[in-house]
Amino acid sequence: MDMTTTIVRGNGTLTQEAWSADPSAPIDCFYVYPTVSTDQGPNSDMSPDEAELRVIEQQFARFGSVCRPYAPSYRQVTLIGLRSVMGPDGFVLDRGVAYDDVVDAFRYYLENDNGGRGFVLIGHSQGAFILTRLIAEEIDGRAVQDRLVSALLLGGAPTVASGRDVGGSFRSVPLCRSTAQTGCLIAYSAYRSTATPPENSLFGRPPAPGLTVACTNPAALGGGSGDLHAYLSAVGSTIAGPRPVTEWVAGGPAVQTPFASVPSLLGSECVTNEHATYLEVTVRGNPSDPRVDDIVGDITPQWGLHLLDVNVAMGDLLSIVRQQGAGWNR
Repeated sequence: MDMTTTIVRGNGTLTQEAWSADPSAPIDCFYVYPTVSTDQGPNSDMSPDEAELRVIEQQFARFGSVCRPYAPSYRQVTLIGLRSVMGPDGFVLDRGVAYDDVVDAFRYYLENDNGGRGFVLIGHSQGAFILTRLIAEEIDGRAVQDRLVSALLLGGAPTVASGRDVGGSFRSVPLCRSTAQTGCLIAYSAYRSTATPPENSLFGRPPAPGLTVACTNPAALGGGSGDLHAYLSAVGSTIAGPRPVTEWVAGGPAVQTPFASVPSLLGSECVTNEHATYLEVTVRGNPSDPRVDDIVGDITPQWGLHLLDVNVAMGDLLSIVRQQGAGWNR
């Protein structure tokens, strides 16, 4: 896959950033993709469709520069089947054949491909729900936990005990608070600062008193705010398909690469409103400069920036995994 990126700076200058995979990366990444299958039944088959291939390009292929990638196919709940797993407190996506397939794939990976290496678990949406259960049942408190470099569970709902970095979903996997920390969790769901989670938001709402949905800001793991290092589709595509996008530079040359990066356009901070805990994304568009002033990818207020959860922080996540891999003790 071509991950070449055009860096679009505020003054309108464009520069290209090359990308290459690292077959000698020190750790592995095991990825479970979100709900994208367009198959017509409640669960997908095991033959990836165009949407399942597109999501690999958007969310996971770039990790091949910092880890050896593994992305199993699984019989996920499809877009058509999503309504059937919607409950009063949100989605129930960690049950049935979808979960069984991922567990089987993970056990096979450990037995046949891992070879004692450290691994990062990466999941978004349905993938994050499935990996949350998998960590709780297959890793947390077991010997294999020593090989867990980190877990990136994005657009899901792993919880911690309120005011703590552990508890809730996991007994002994804490939130990541620095890039030097391993064996820890990064989790968030993104909403715009100008469209915060409503009462019926689908992500970030605590399931019970005493619990908080985890939020770690990948641009500032130690807390506070930071500048997000986003990798966005140059033609406006998201994991749900193409979206219209305006010129990246008004009156300027078109971006010719598959991806665009927009330094300092997006800021982030973990915040809590009366309904949810979430990653607040602030778009700092400047009408006086030639660069585009907004991003595309919103769905409805309930969903927030769910389609872009991974893209808006891709560069930060890569940097974290790179540093964690370099510091992981075999």
